[in-house]
Amino acid sequence: PHRIELRRSQLPGLFNPGADLKLNAYREKVMEAAEKAHGIVVNSFEELEAEYVEECQRFTDHRVWCVGPVSLSNKDDKDKAMRSKRNSSDLESEYVKWLDSWPPRSVIYVCLGSLNRATPEQLIELGLGLEATKRPFIWVLRGAYGREEMEKWLLEDGFEERVKGRGLLIKGWVPQVLILSHRAIGAFMTHCGWNSTLEGICAGVPLVTFPLFAEQFINEKLVQVVKIGVSVGAESVVHLGEEDKSRVQVTRENVLDSIEKVMGDGQEKEEIRERARKYADMARKAIEQGGSSYLNMSLLIDHIIHLKGLDQS
Repeated sequence: PHRIELRRSQLPGLFNPGADLKLNAYREKVMEAAEKAHGIVVNSFEELEAEYVEECQRFTDHRVWCVGPVSLSNKDDKDKAMRSKRNSSDLESEYVKWLDSWPPRSVIYVCLGSLNRATPEQLIELGLGLEATKRPFIWVLRGAYGREEMEKWLLEDGFEERVKGRGLLIKGWVPQVLILSHRAIGAFMTHCGWNSTLEGICAGVPLVTFPLFAEQFINEKLVQVVKIGVSVGAESVVHLGEEDKSRVQVTRENVLDSIEKVMGDGQEKEEIRERARKYADMARKAIEQGGSSYLNMSLLIDHIIHLKGLDQS
């Protein structure tokens, strides 16, 4: 429905001739199963990508049921803190208290996912860019590639000490949905994994996109289509197992510039923030009674009951 352009270097492993053969074999099994299925159930909502749902149905000749965003099933703070985790802790309340100390829409939240494959050199540039913003930020470093090297830099460079007070570094699990839903969050720098992208949309905050691999560059394009974020400027996939071949793609200047494009004063920035809030409102309405995802779930259940009845007859 829209003209989408990607560099060859941004394509996911599925289109990478040198990709892992075992992974390609697994993808082929997934595609074979999808072709035999009665339909596709998607963690999304129709208002976000209605044209793409329609095209997917037309192209695959399969019904598509958008039943998300599933993260919105977590209603209160305790549910949000427990999402993807069995046990809560006092850390969650500490994060909330820290966020409570900042004005609305003033804090940058940065998380490149649990499979973050950015090199230490790239993460250092990211950190120095965050420092240069002079804004408060939360930076999640969980699961980073080259973790020991990164820890060494943090200690020897004195980064944590310099940003103490306005910079909160988290090196373990993080209650992302809880943090994103806090009024103090003003922007979310994300790797564009689908869960994180959708959670950011549900929070109604602008996205600063920093894709790394898989389908993340394609998800970044959707963010650009609906105009709720800006790209930090990543140009190439960091393939798993090939991190040592990666170079620094995003400089501290890129980080500073992209964050300033969605925070602060100015009509263009306010328009991005307003669109982000509107999509969050659409997401909430989609799962409420009578909403598109609510209705799709009912239709999905009816479809399964119908199929079961046909099998029994």
